[in-house]
Amino acid sequence: MSLQTRSICLLSSVLVPVLGVNLIAAESRLNPVDASLDRIDVMSIELRPSDVDLPVVTNRTSIDRGCPPEVMAHTDSDFGTGQYTLQAGFEQGESVGISFVMPAQAFPLKFESAQILFATFNATVQTTTEWSVLVYSGTPDNGSLIAQYSSDGKILPHLVMPPGTTGTILQFSIAADDPDQIFIQDDGSQTFTVAFRIDAHNSPGNPCISPPAETQNAFPATDVSGLASPTGNWLDLVPGSFCLCGTGWTNFQQLPAFCTPSGDWVMNTTVTPFNCGAAEGACCKLDGTCIETTELLCETLSGAFQGDSTLCVDVSCPDPQGACCVPATGACVDGVTEAQCTAFNGTFLIGNTCADVVCFPEGACCTIEGECVPDVSPEACAAFGGVFQGDGTSCATIECPAPEGWCCPDSAGCFEFDEETCLLFGGTWGGPGTSCSDADACDSTGSCPGDLNGDGVVDVDDVLEVLSNYGTSSGEGDVDGDGDSDVNDVLAVINGWGPC
Repeated sequence: MSLQTRSICLLSSVLVPVLGVNLIAAESRLNPVDASLDRIDVMSIELRPSDVDLPVVTNRTSIDRGCPPEVMAHTDSDFGTGQYTLQAGFEQGESVGISFVMPAQAFPLKFESAQILFATFNATVQTTTEWSVLVYSGTPDNGSLIAQYSSDGKILPHLVMPPGTTGTILQFSIAADDPDQIFIQDDGSQTFTVAFRIDAHNSPGNPCISPPAETQNAFPATDVSGLASPTGNWLDLVPGSFCLCGTGWTNFQQLPAFCTPSGDWVMNTTVTPFNCGAAEGACCKLDGTCIETTELLCETLSGAFQGDSTLCVDVSCPDPQGACCVPATGACVDGVTEAQCTAFNGTFLIGNTCADVVCFPEGACCTIEGECVPDVSPEACAAFGGVFQGDGTSCATIECPAPEGWCCPDSAGCFEFDEETCLLFGGTWGGPGTSCSDADACDSTGSCPGDLNGDGVVDVDDVLEVLSNYGTSSGEGDVDGDGDSDVNDVLAVINGWGPC
């Protein structure tokens, strides 16, 4: 077996599990917590913006078309007690958001209210969370922020939760008779977004290195019924050296697979459209279920409106439809049934349209060595231990972090640096993906057999050290630890040839 082939085998058998450990340590969004909430409180806040002096963007206008408010949500949760997933790695300064596409004639929209579920899990202390609510015209990455209110502990109370495992629904609304209201104009995308931000945790950590203390903070929750809208759920991610999920506003579809929450945010918002259209009726959704709603909302759900005043009990909705990803052609086909999709060996995505999914994502991949590989699939990236950066990402704009490993001085102690920093200190570097928690940390012989001079690479210098001590029992040049320097030590250096 060649040295190159042997190195590839070692990579596939050793580096992937090592990478997994490092990702868990470096990326706190890998810490979702399943919790059963037997108690959920409600903190309801009705604000009168014209009466207070808060940092805020609002606008004044007037619409009254007699339209009923519309409750918009991606989650199917009823916000009651039961099973939820807490996103326990959620960092201070990050936001959760939900966006919706509305018909053009619905704008302007009047914001009425928004609510979100926060929860604690085995909290050992009372937690205090400072928060903000934000409203955008368009999506949060490309749209405009049109309103923002932040808790100050006086006019807008902070979120305070008791110890234990419990939930609180934070409800925020604008008083209906206040002259300062939030009106959302169409920016051309027919989209609006509502978000909540954690401005200050009760006990913050270090972004993407040490997550906020799980037992001392409240976190936003997702539902447990699966992710219904990959493009409608958003995260605003803080920057950091080891924040592998990305930075800035990112929807769930754009996140690397290992960072994507498994459900929708337990959050909704209520808006009143300018033009509400006809009365309510039965609406057949793509997943085959039926709800009674307005034609306007039915359209936003890509459903089929059955007519004014129709009832679901009288309607027979067609079989569930969705998008079908077809590997044979690399195409996405809309509006098909599961039977039709599987007949062509496709992957069926119930209730979705091709506009909501990326069937065969390709993008940049950061390897464990810190290199960027372009135009690969998430599966191909994971196969050689890389971290997929998201669909459509490019190595021209992605800066892969330099790999870290343990770094040891001549005296006792262990630190984690990239190779350049470690060598500037004159330390011994353990190689990419190693950690001070490894059993062989700071054991240069055990971690990299053949690297006698501890420079992180097995090369001709190590061969010369063996040869210069050949036939002696001084311990110098002894790779295999048998007490002398002989042909076995030369072979051990050759077998370990290359970077550690």
